Amino acid sequence: MKSKTFVLSSQITALLEGEGITDATPVQEQIIPAITEGRDVLAQSETGSGKTLSFAIPIIETLKRSDGLKALILVPTRELATQVAGEFVKFSRGKHLGIVPVYGGVSINTQAGKLRQANIIVATPGRLIDLLNRHALRLNTVKYFVCDEADRMLDMGFIKDVERIASNLPGEHQTLLFSATVPKEIEKLASKYLHNPMNVRLAATVKPVFLHQTYYKVSPERKLDLLVALLGRERSLAIVFCNRKHITVKVSKKLTTMGVPAKALNGNMSQPQREKVTNDFRSGKFTVLVATDVAARGLHIDDVSHVYNYEIPKDVESYTHRVGRTARAGQEGEAISLVATEDEKKFFQQILFEYRGDIKLKEFSGFELKPEQQDRPKAAVKPQKEERPSWRNRWRRNTGEGKKKR
Repeated sequence: MKSKTFVLSSQITALLEGEGITDATPVQEQIIPAITEGRDVLAQSETGSGKTLSFAIPIIETLKRSDGLKALILVPTRELATQVAGEFVKFSRGKHLGIVPVYGGVSINTQAGKLRQANIIVATPGRLIDLLNRHALRLNTVKYFVCDEADRMLDMGFIKDVERIASNLPGEHQTLLFSATVPKEIEKLASKYLHNPMNVRLAATVKPVFLHQTYYKVSPERKLDLLVALLGRERSLAIVFCNRKHITVKVSKKLTTMGVPAKALNGNMSQPQREKVTNDFRSGKFTVLVATDVAARGLHIDDVSHVYNYEIPKDVESYTHRVGRTARAGQEGEAISLVATEDEKKFFQQILFEYRGDIKLKEFSGFELKPEQQDRPKAAVKPQKEERPSWRNRWRRNTGEGKKKR
């Protein structure tokens, strides 16, 4: 990895180049030297900016197998724990470091056993606190404490857990806090736990020139048909975002029955199920992932060309995180929102205001939606019973009585 601000060992340079990583990103240029110098860091940087390697590389460079537990990486979701741990494994080959992901949904006893050999733990807050409560883990030897995606920790209600974990750390350690946004609560957290930090505020890596953002106005009854038609256009992998877990299941099933193979990803699924779906999507076994924000948080998947907001997020930050799944690393991508209900119009108005002209209204051409009246089933017409003549009429007909005389 080439850089003007730091020099890496030949071992890790070779591993990086083997993965096609030859140049440092702006966030890496600033953060790697700061960590190497022993400074605390507060970094505002979006997913896809190279922030994971910005803290993984200097940690890997300084550790050896005999050091014991030295690094704790705290992340908001199980998927992110798996992925960050995977990056540490990938770029520490040959050093034989003990890297242990810790998250719920799997056996806590198995994880507790692995912790005895850990140099680096990548954990979600809830499971880590469970292990601390069981006295299966002590953090008194930790040198590096990384809090990744701190704003999402805040959104998910983990900040008190983060503070409790921080209280178990030794007095001498480095704290590295990463967040896509830095609201007041995160600034307060930083002022409490970071000592004279280096502040890194980087502009969004997703530029309008790469990310094409559009939206459609559609009735709720026609939304799914429009989504199917849009997914039928040329694309690579696509993520369809929903706000609610049960909607991900409903939409994925309907898409599949309409000829667009899709699978759901949400918090109701077991960890093995979520990992299988994620891996199958990454490998292209199916091309449409229907997910909630929490389930998709931190997913690092290449070749996502399109992101669809099937349900409009309720805040601008969630929208930003969603659209950040595409147009990564200089590639072009599209973020498409389907605005249907009155609530969605209200939420999207704030997003439009924040993005100030970057999101364009679009009309769908080449797709004939059924007339609205045809969308509703017609009321069934009750068949009329054949009127049978009464016994008196039958008698008159048979006898000829009642006929007019000519």
